[in-house]
Amino acid sequence: IMVPDLLLCLSVGYAAALSPTCLSAQFRRPGDYIIGGLFPFGTDTLNLTARSEPTLIVCERLFVDGLIWALGMKFAIDQINNSTSLLPGVKLGYDMYDTCSEPAVALQPSLLFLTRNGTTGIGVLCNYTDYQPRVTAVIGPHKSELCLVTAKLFGFFLIPQVSYGASSEKLSNTEVYPSFYRTVPSDKNLGEAVVLLLKKFGWNWIATIASDDEYGRGAQGLFLSIAGNHSICIAFEGLIPTDLADLKAKNQLEDTIKLINKTKVNVIVLFAFSQPAQALLEHSIRMGLSEKVWIGTEAWILSDIAASIPNIQSIGTVLGFIMKAGTVHGFQKYVADLFTSVQQDKFCQESIELNHLMNSDMLDTHCKQCDHISLRDVSSVLSRSRIHPVYVAVYSVAYALHRALGCTYQACPKASIRSWQLLHFMNTLPFKVNGQSFRFDQSHGTNTGYKLILWSWENSTLTYLPVGDYEESLYINKSQIQFHTADQKEPTSECFRHCKPGQFRQRKGFHLCCYDCTDCPENTFWSTKDSSTCTPCPEHQWAPGRSTQCYDRSERYLFWNEPLAIASLTLMSITVALTCMTAGLFFKNLETPLVQASGGKLNLFALLALTLLCLSCCLYTGKPSNNLCMIQQIVYALCLNGCFSTFFIKSLEIALVTEFPRCVPTFLRWVTQRRAWLLVALCLLTECVFCFCYFHLGPDYLVSDYKSLPTEVLLVCNTKSWFAFTLMHGYNGCLAFVCFLCTFMVHTSGKKYNVARGITFAILIYFIIWIFFVAIFATLKTVLRAVTQIGTILTTTLGILGTYYIPKCYILLLKPDLNTVDYFQNSIKEEPEEDSQ
Repeated sequence: IMVPDLLLCLSVGYAAALSPTCLSAQFRRPGDYIIGGLFPFGTDTLNLTARSEPTLIVCERLFVDGLIWALGMKFAIDQINNSTSLLPGVKLGYDMYDTCSEPAVALQPSLLFLTRNGTTGIGVLCNYTDYQPRVTAVIGPHKSELCLVTAKLFGFFLIPQVSYGASSEKLSNTEVYPSFYRTVPSDKNLGEAVVLLLKKFGWNWIATIASDDEYGRGAQGLFLSIAGNHSICIAFEGLIPTDLADLKAKNQLEDTIKLINKTKVNVIVLFAFSQPAQALLEHSIRMGLSEKVWIGTEAWILSDIAASIPNIQSIGTVLGFIMKAGTVHGFQKYVADLFTSVQQDKFCQESIELNHLMNSDMLDTHCKQCDHISLRDVSSVLSRSRIHPVYVAVYSVAYALHRALGCTYQACPKASIRSWQLLHFMNTLPFKVNGQSFRFDQSHGTNTGYKLILWSWENSTLTYLPVGDYEESLYINKSQIQFHTADQKEPTSECFRHCKPGQFRQRKGFHLCCYDCTDCPENTFWSTKDSSTCTPCPEHQWAPGRSTQCYDRSERYLFWNEPLAIASLTLMSITVALTCMTAGLFFKNLETPLVQASGGKLNLFALLALTLLCLSCCLYTGKPSNNLCMIQQIVYALCLNGCFSTFFIKSLEIALVTEFPRCVPTFLRWVTQRRAWLLVALCLLTECVFCFCYFHLGPDYLVSDYKSLPTEVLLVCNTKSWFAFTLMHGYNGCLAFVCFLCTFMVHTSGKKYNVARGITFAILIYFIIWIFFVAIFATLKTVLRAVTQIGTILTTTLGILGTYYIPKCYILLLKPDLNTVDYFQNSIKEEPEEDSQ
């Protein structure tokens, strides 16, 4: 808000401003110490690209902001000269020149500043310690691109240079730019502020555009590096050409707008000065770019050039960071009084006379256009211009000079001070400006923080509404921000949503930073160390889907108390009881023809073996071990061999009688009576030999299976040597096969009992069960393997009982009249031919 004096001058000074003034003569004053100033008075150079000779470069029109900054320097120096405590008895002079925002233009006054005091030549010396240049220090220039050129020149002579606008992070390198200082934050601070703003609203899918100059490229590069560390994805990054008169510039801008449309982002971060920003915004409006959130910087956010674009309100929501700056009291009145004074002949004559006291008339690039403007022409810029960085820059030099001279609050000693002697005091000591303390940090900068402002339109009038604050952290008053959306809430702009714990980011499309959130599968877990993938659990652990940790696996085997085990053991008990009852019945009727014809006492031995075989089911229940795994197979093989050896004896007897009747007198006694026990023992001894081979070649061993079950470790017995396994069980199979060959073709008349038929069916049942067992056992990977083995033992036992012993029990219990010598004696002999007809 302007003071009343400024309003008064505006009302009465417009008519007088039609005549030329002497404003251009106000930018040079003599003094004990001269401070140089580099300000962008002009803009739009006319003949820069067409230069073929090193002639003077001319700027087309006045840049009002640059004029106000220069007046800010003049105001600060006048204020210091009028002070009785800062530099008492010392008068500061100044010499300000136009840079046209071009390095080629800024070099000319920079070289003039380096000339030996009182001359127009630069001394070429081996040692510049006693060299006295024209100026003691330099304020400016504004742009980083210009400072990167001039700072090396001044750095060689160690002349303090304090910029009021250059923010490039490159200038923080004090080895390359030892005498460069600035009173604005660096682009690194700005990039961090923008990233925090994006994270506050959850915007992680954005476009970033910068002007193709040192400021734009540097700020964008720093922003990209910071954004990449905070999971912010850049859908598009582009540059705005600086030479907007070039025919290719228009095509490049149009291509940029098309690519932004293609990416479908809702947030655009723009690092550019006012003119490149104006060109981009104008093309966005003309090409019908949908409303976006534009995040800007002080370089264009406060510019009248950008704000005055026709239909600028249609671009969407504009947020921007501007540097925190204190108020310079009295400046607006000072400018208003100056514009009044430069219209007075006496004041102008005095100004010209003071200028003649300066030694150089070589350059006439102070501010030619300034003589033809009025206070009204600069009023809008003056009301919002931020001259505080310029003001602080001048005071930083004044305070360094105060300390270098050894001034007190009453006087300064007369001494000769070289420019390089100021650096020590600028590096170490703080200084105060209007009660606010400042200090240059290690990179020669001052981080004063930022304000977040919003472009707020009311009846086509733009106001800059403060909505946030940033120093080390970002504060935003979201309730004050009204976005361009229908509900005035923040729009979404994200390529991926923030994944929840237990989800990893899976890339989609051709954009490296676009992700879908995918749940971690079972037996993997999500770790904060690597959120882009899921880590497999260790073998001994498991995890459910979408897990953030792994859990220890529980052991899985056939427990004694689970239903399958109880059912199996119940069936085993029934089978054992049935086998024992059969043995008891056979023992009771041991001397009867039926039992004698079936094998006599050998039946009791076979039933005992079947009983032990049934009881071996207990070996498959409970937690297995290496010893149990080995014993399981040995017990099964020996018990089954004990049963099959009795069938083998009976089968040989049947084969001798039916197929080899002539050999009966010689061999029949070896398969009957007491000698039959020798064959049984021989069969068992042979099986024991095979069991011994199995034991030494490779018995079954316990294996922890982590793959078959998702959450448990399956404890199963695994075969080490299939050769030993086949040898041991194959022998029983061979016995069974011999029994089958000896009995399956035997026929008897209906008047005789067919003993061979029971053996044939028992062996068939055994083979069928083993075929199914092998097929099922090979495909099962759970506790059902143990159940299958139990089932095989029980069904084999029940099959033998049902086909060989139960029919005989039926006769003993229900048909005792058939238990005669006539029915069972010679039951395996062939009937006479005539009887069979």
